[in-house]
Amino acid sequence: MLRNSVTIGQYLPGESPVHRLDPRTKILGVLAYVIILFLVKDFLGYGIMAIITALTASAARIPVKMLIRGLRPVLFIIILTVALNAIMTPGEVLYRLGPLAVTREGLFQAAMMACRLLLLIVTTSMLTLTTAPIDLTDGLEYLMGPFRRIGVPAHELAMMMTIALRFIPTLLDEAERIMKAQMARGADFQSGGFVQRAKSMVPLLVPLFVSAFRRADDLALAMEARCYRGGEGRSRFKILRLGSRDVAAGVFMAAGFAVALVV
Repeated sequence: MLRNSVTIGQYLPGESPVHRLDPRTKILGVLAYVIILFLVKDFLGYGIMAIITALTASAARIPVKMLIRGLRPVLFIIILTVALNAIMTPGEVLYRLGPLAVTREGLFQAAMMACRLLLLIVTTSMLTLTTAPIDLTDGLEYLMGPFRRIGVPAHELAMMMTIALRFIPTLLDEAERIMKAQMARGADFQSGGFVQRAKSMVPLLVPLFVSAFRRADDLALAMEARCYRGGEGRSRFKILRLGSRDVAAGVFMAAGFAVALVV
């Protein structure tokens, strides 16, 4: 199923230590993780970052199969990125095929890029898997709150980002239903080359866009029916407060990131 192959945007309910963390702690942790991931320049640093990811996944009690399955939709992008880095990076030529040459430096750069993309996708997926959509909205709004002084609509931006993430699995389910309906009427999405398969997907896009607009309209009507008028003067049922577990998680992440950078 399409939905089961994409983990970004899905929420996996649980009572793990990571689930109970304040959403602001998780958002800032992922943001710092991404920054450090782009600063690390060797495999030892990536190994340390992978250990941090594995320990976090274990503490969150997320099945490894689910994280691996979430890499399938971006596997083509990863392979393409690796191939382009291998043949377009100048250096010592290891293998040549016509005008294309695979270099030692290209292979090193390709391996680094693959590690970076894999860790980036897995860690970002864990944020949505362990954080309820409403908590994610509140966390983003709190973090963007200081920017209100310069006119940034923090609540509206946080709401839009959370709704966009939340609708990824929903749209995938809709795409799968439309695809099965068209296959029952004789449509073929599997045969032919890459170009032919891409062309066969065109009839799928029109009903998918129509369904997406319909869902967006229904959501807007539902929010208006509940007297939603934006973030101005809006009260909260749940007030976010940092606890001792958030401090411990922050110390753990800071220590791991520092080791990755120093090494």
